[in-house]
Amino acid sequence: MKKIYWAGVLAGILIGFTCSAAEKANASVNPADLFPGEDTIPILSWHCIMPGHISVEHYQELKDCGFNLSFPHTYSLKDALKALDCAAEVGIRTLFMCNELNQNPEQVVPMVKNHPGLAGYHLQDEPHRDHIPALKALNIKIRALDDKHFTYLNLLPIGATDSFMPYVDYINYCSKEVDTPFISYDHYGIVHNTVRNTYYMNLEVFSQEARKLNKPFWAFALTTAHGPYPIPTVAQLKFQMYSNLAYGAQGLQYFTYWNPGTETWNFHDAPILQNGKRSAVYDMVREVNAELQKRNFVFMRSRVLQVYHTGKQLPPGTRRLQKLPFMVTKLDTHGDDAVVSLLQKADMFYLVIVNANIDRTMNLDIKCIEGVERIRKDGSSVPASEYSERMILGPGECEVFAAPANLAPAAAGR
Repeated sequence: MKKIYWAGVLAGILIGFTCSAAEKANASVNPADLFPGEDTIPILSWHCIMPGHISVEHYQELKDCGFNLSFPHTYSLKDALKALDCAAEVGIRTLFMCNELNQNPEQVVPMVKNHPGLAGYHLQDEPHRDHIPALKALNIKIRALDDKHFTYLNLLPIGATDSFMPYVDYINYCSKEVDTPFISYDHYGIVHNTVRNTYYMNLEVFSQEARKLNKPFWAFALTTAHGPYPIPTVAQLKFQMYSNLAYGAQGLQYFTYWNPGTETWNFHDAPILQNGKRSAVYDMVREVNAELQKRNFVFMRSRVLQVYHTGKQLPPGTRRLQKLPFMVTKLDTHGDDAVVSLLQKADMFYLVIVNANIDRTMNLDIKCIEGVERIRKDGSSVPASEYSERMILGPGECEVFAAPANLAPAAAGR
C-alpha cells in the first residue's frame, strides 16, 4: 500500500496532473457524508494510536473495537503519513493532523488529498474567539486545495466561553467564520459518577443551533478517566452516546482511545494504556459500538422532530413531555429521568426513549398503536404488540419503536 501510493503521488507530480480520476468520480460527494448511501455511524477515536506505536496491527485492533475513523495526534508529517497508510491498509480513515499542515497547507494537502486513508483535516480543538481569524484563513486554503474531504473544528462546551462571548453567539461565530461541513463540541456529562446539570442543556443548545445552521453535529463520550471524571461503565457510555443520537448527532467521538500522557491531567484507564495493552474499557467500548451500529439505520440521516424529558426535576434547559407521541397511547416512566425523542427518516418515524439514569433501572410502561415495531438491540424489528406494556431499561439503555408514515397524523412530521 505505502509504496504503491507514494509512487503514484510522485508520478502525478512529475507529469503535472491537476485532477485525478478519483476526484472526478467523487465530484458530487458531500464531505460531511463519509459513507454515501450507507447508514454507518461515523465513530471517531481521539488520541488514537500514538506516535511510536503506529502500525497496521494497532489499526486493526482499533477497527475491531468498532471505530471507522481515527484521530492520531501526529505532530510530524512523517507520523501523519504513516498513520494514513496503516488506516487505509485495514479499511478505515484518518483525521489528518501535523504541524506542517498548519504551516504549509499548499505543500501538504496535494500530497495527501487522494490518499484512501484520508477522512479530513483537523484545524484546532476548542478555539477561542481570537483564534478564529487564523483558522478561517487556514480553512479557506485547505478547502481551495481539497473540497472533497471535510475540515474539522471542535468547539468548547457551554460555560467555557462566558468570559469572551455568549455560548450561542460563540457557536454561530465559529461555524460561520470557519465554514466546516459539520460542527462538533465536547462536554463530558459525568463528573464524580453523577450527571452534570449542564449536560443536556449543552445538547439542547448545540443541536438547536446545528439545525438553524443546517449542519450536522458530532458529539462525544468520555472513555479516559482523569480528575473528577471516572473510569466509565457500559451504562455511562450508552447514556452519553444514546443521548447524543436522540438529539440528532450524526457522528460520535470518544475521548480518548489511547492513554495520553499523564503529566498534567493524570489520564488513566483509557481503552488502550500507554504501554499499548488493553484495559477493561476497551471491551466496553467495543460492546457499545457494536450495538450502536446495529441500530444505525434509526439515527443516521434522520431529523429530530421533538425532544422532551421526563422525571421529577428536569435537567436545566430541557422541556417536559406533556403530549404523547402519536405512536403510543401510554408512556409512563414512573417519575424516572428519561429522554423521549421523535425522529423522522423518509417515510418512517422513530420513537427513542433513553434511560437518563446512569445507576438505576427504569420501569417503562408503554402501549403502542397497532402497526408499531420495536427495534431491538441487534437491529431486528418485531411487532411491539408481542411485548407486554411493562419494559425494563437498565441504566443508560435505549428503547426504539418504529412506525410507518401512514400511521402518523398529518401534523406529526411538522
